[in-house]
Amino acid sequence: MQVYLSPAKINLFLYITGRRPDGYHELFSLMVPLTLADRLEIVRSGNGIRAVCSHPDVPEDDRNLACRAAALFRSEMIDRNADCVFHDLTIHIEKKIPVCGGLGGGSSNAACVLLALNELCETPLSTDELMRLGLTLGADVPFFISGAPAFASGVGEKLVPCRFMPNLSVIIVNPGVPASTVNVFRKLEFGLTFTPSYTIKPSSNALPFGKKLDGREILHNDLEGPACNLYPEIGTAKKEMALLLERNIYMSGSGSSLFALYSDHKVAERDYERLSQVRSENMKFIFLSRIGLWNGCCKQKSFGASSSGKTQGFDPCIQRFESSRPSQNFKGL
Repeated sequence: MQVYLSPAKINLFLYITGRRPDGYHELFSLMVPLTLADRLEIVRSGNGIRAVCSHPDVPEDDRNLACRAAALFRSEMIDRNADCVFHDLTIHIEKKIPVCGGLGGGSSNAACVLLALNELCETPLSTDELMRLGLTLGADVPFFISGAPAFASGVGEKLVPCRFMPNLSVIIVNPGVPASTVNVFRKLEFGLTFTPSYTIKPSSNALPFGKKLDGREILHNDLEGPACNLYPEIGTAKKEMALLLERNIYMSGSGSSLFALYSDHKVAERDYERLSQVRSENMKFIFLSRIGLWNGCCKQKSFGASSSGKTQGFDPCIQRFESSRPSQNFKGL
């Protein structure tokens, strides 16, 4: 069975640097992919292009970015008079990434579909061409196509590789509150005359921690304040995490997911177990993951969980969760 892994991301830091005339905000961020990932299967069957998803809040029609990515790829193949043209396609999505959690699940799914279809059609499009297509779907999609840690600027589409990323483990907590990116950005502007007082360049930024982390690194997210104002559960979960883990806690993207960084994976495992045992109602989902390096979406031909919770065939990811329904076997394209 061929399964494509569609990774989550976190923003190690995120600054809003301005607002464009078209209403979009410019930013500067360090984005990194995680080994936490959704699982996608793509089947040439059905009636038109549709998704089938394990999560009830994920749309299964053209509101789903994965479906729009497939339709966009098909249009591109038609325009090029390519042989690989399909009319019916079903995208099966097993969600592991929290929905509306600031971890980029929808954008990642779209990127994964573009990469998978391109591979199945014997790579008619270059990576740059895929990234240009992906940008029309969302600002984060090119990052997921690139598959590597990167400094992002513009609206998120201008990427500069971050070549010196330390090996880090990550504990992620999602309070179960879906955060609206649009509303968080609106809250950022409310009561503000937004004029950035700093200039940030990738060449002048270094990761604000050394070879070993003690949980006292200082990172920043301009959207954390507005998100916590809109969704108090985020702030409550952050305080609880900080108290229990005794280290700094950060929010990813526009929320609502929170994370703590570790240079020692054994310490991360120990803290994950402790957090899981004393979790409160503000910690609906808890994940133990690692910062990963992807070549876009990643094929996985077999998977399953051992009794220890370690995902098989997906080294070095450790994911502690149960699927909402059993995986099904589907024929490939």
